[in-house]
Amino acid sequence: MKTKTRYWTMALALAGVLAAAATTASHSAGSDLVVFDWAGYELPEFHPKYTEKQGSAPTYAFFGDEDEAFEKLRSGFKSDLAHPCSQSVVKWRDAGLLQPLDTSKITAWKDLNPGIMKMKDLATSADGTAWFMPWDWGNTQLTYNSDKVDEKDVQSLKAFADPKFKGRVSIGDNVDDAYALAALVIGLKDWTQMTDDQFKQASDFLRQVHKNVRLYWTDTTNIVQALTGNEIDLAWAWNDATAQSVLAGAPIKANRDTKEGISTWVCGYVRLKDAPGNADQAYDFLNAINEPDVANVLVKNWGYGQANAKGMAAVDPALLKGKGYDDVDKFVDKTLFQSPIPAELKQKMIAEFEKIKAGY
Repeated sequence: MKTKTRYWTMALALAGVLAAAATTASHSAGSDLVVFDWAGYELPEFHPKYTEKQGSAPTYAFFGDEDEAFEKLRSGFKSDLAHPCSQSVVKWRDAGLLQPLDTSKITAWKDLNPGIMKMKDLATSADGTAWFMPWDWGNTQLTYNSDKVDEKDVQSLKAFADPKFKGRVSIGDNVDDAYALAALVIGLKDWTQMTDDQFKQASDFLRQVHKNVRLYWTDTTNIVQALTGNEIDLAWAWNDATAQSVLAGAPIKANRDTKEGISTWVCGYVRLKDAPGNADQAYDFLNAINEPDVANVLVKNWGYGQANAKGMAAVDPALLKGKGYDDVDKFVDKTLFQSPIPAELKQKMIAEFEKIKAGY
């Protein structure tokens, strides 16, 4: 394990240096904004006003999860904006990776959902400095093939460890989603207060789930292909897995009303320290994705909500109801919010999840 870890660290550092050099060269040649993002978010319909104004879309670099992104940034990778989620913002800020946002340049800042903005340490620090612009929010939820799985068998998240689904399960290769699932199963809604005993219970459950796992999915394309290709029957997946699978004509459903509930996350954009590009372009991008019309794309095609409350208010009520966003209070009633967790606990989760995936 030590040799493998050392090799990965060296490879990551080298990749970061090379990517940093490539990015700097790209900017010096006068090219566009660089956005460090999850795969799939490069779709032009998310930022049409940016492309219209700048004449071209941003340049995208991608990461598989936020811990990978964090290490790559610390290794020297340079980008203008990045797309972390709520549980990572404080970690990135405290590591000196971020620079404050000038909210006077974000036209819809005051339209951001008040409930989301109240989440502790999410968008602003105690002194009122803004570090993060919430943009997309949604769930990680039980997702299943309704042609192969009886609805009565997926009323509890414990189904993921049921031997009847051996070899037919997928959960994300993502420590946050994995421990959100496990925390819900052991009855924990606030994972920031997880005790050592609860951590052991959660880890033991993930070990039981591992016995059923056919694959740990890495991105939306990966899990949608597994669901629509009948490779798996049961998944712990984001809203978009269901939305994209249904658009493809597959009988995939999500159960947001399991006994234990769902996990809710909020993601958004940050400006990176020493960003090599033009600041005006960065704010043009933030304003473009915050356009109310973009809410329709997020809700209809991805099953996500937009943090811009005005944007959500303009979405067809029937569409909102179909995606579960018509009653936000009910939506979050049985949920574990993926809020920032203590650094020591996060490191324990990372280390333990790697052991679990390796079969230990």
